[in-house]
Amino acid sequence: MCGGFTCSKNSLLALNILYVVVSFILIGVAAAAKAASFVTSVSLVSVIIACGVFLLLISIVGLIGASKHHQVMLFFYMIVLFIIFIIQFSVACACLAINENQEKLVASKGWNLSADTTRMDAQIFFGCCGYNDTRNGTVIYLDHPSCAYVKKTPEIFCCPGNESKDCCTKNSTVCNCDTCDKPIQEAMLRGFNLVGGIGLFFSFTEFLGVWLTVRYRNQRDPRANPSAFL
Repeated sequence: MCGGFTCSKNSLLALNILYVVVSFILIGVAAAAKAASFVTSVSLVSVIIACGVFLLLISIVGLIGASKHHQVMLFFYMIVLFIIFIIQFSVACACLAINENQEKLVASKGWNLSADTTRMDAQIFFGCCGYNDTRNGTVIYLDHPSCAYVKKTPEIFCCPGNESKDCCTKNSTVCNCDTCDKPIQEAMLRGFNLVGGIGLFFSFTEFLGVWLTVRYRNQRDPRANPSAFL
């Protein structure tokens, strides 16, 4: 009978094995999204990484508790898993709900706080030069390292002849590259959508785990007590 003790036990074991896989997916996807934006250290994405780590640890507790039908471990597992569900669900919704102005604010602050080496890495990766903060209807040209050796394409340098120190500056009209604000913000948007979507989807499996644990804890092991058979 699928609603019995053995079925609940096997389902909980399988669900915790799934959690192990899900935790690596959450950690990997969130870390990749965080790294892709280069200059931003997004706290929302970091929380998803933390949820993935805690989910990995608590899934091990769940495997042990389910295999031994250990009431204390299952209770601890159920409480922690429910907390992870609430945090992950909330953060995933926040990632999906972030608007354009908030995205620009995070990106511009990240650029301002980044070292020149990080900014240079972003410029080389995206094939861009400089950063324009375009919030509130105004354009603020932010500082950036030299673009003399940055390439827009494998054949085209941002600075023609890559020798002018004044190219791609605030008052310069000589620059083959666009600014980095749009590609960085696009990378952030893709990261938020991906992390938020995956986090939201798998958060419902955690709620399923809480429900299944409550059910499993209230069932008697027929092997330990033969009179439990109905």
